[in-house]
Amino acid sequence: MNADQVLMEIREVNLSYLMLAQSLIRSDREQALYRLGISEQAADRLASLSPAQVLKLASGNTLLCRMRIDDDLV
Repeated sequence: MNADQVLMEIREVNLSYLMLAQSLIRSDREQALYRLGISEQAADRLASLSPAQVLKLASGNTLLCRMRIDDDLV
């Protein structure tokens, strides 16, 4: 896998994450805050993003989500 492919995969993951986050926030805010591990302020901003803003944010080369795995769960 070359660098361009990795960047494309990161962008796809970011877009999927942002769309899922918006959907969760809009349908069940409390559950979204818990599941996503984000603050109320971050949730407000994510929910208010336009589709164009979501695409622009997702197009960066930095992964926007992170894995939250506790040793107890593994």
